[in-house]
Amino acid sequence: MSVSIVQLGSARAADEGLRIGTVRRPPRGVPKSEFSTRNYYDVWLPILSPTPELVSEALAAGTERDWNAFARKFRAQMNSGDASKVLDTLAALSKTTDFSVGCYCDNEHRCHRSILRQLLKDRGASVR
Repeated sequence: MSVSIVQLGSARAADEGLRIGTVRRPPRGVPKSEFSTRNYYDVWLPILSPTPELVSEALAAGTERDWNAFARKFRAQMNSGDASKVLDTLAALSKTTDFSVGCYCDNEHRCHRSILRQLLKDRGASVR
């Protein structure tokens, strides 16, 4: 059992399980009834997405230094309050069931899901 880190809208793996959207906004132009069938997500969990201000900062990050500043702020956001509790819960669930978390970004290395991957690993999650 494990958690997969995926790009929302991509084809699902056979053993991927429930797909969780960790995005601030639902996909544009897609009816809510089609989010799952079009491989976006089964459950929306925006608490694991950056704040709107941090999204702007991530999109504007032109250098590694800029990206690292975003990553530091996002980690702080995720390590406090309810987001931290949700990550703890997902890490525990990864040991008993398959599921995935994802975002729309093309490049995982410049996406908050790369940070979520590490945060889940740090909590003992089984991550693919």
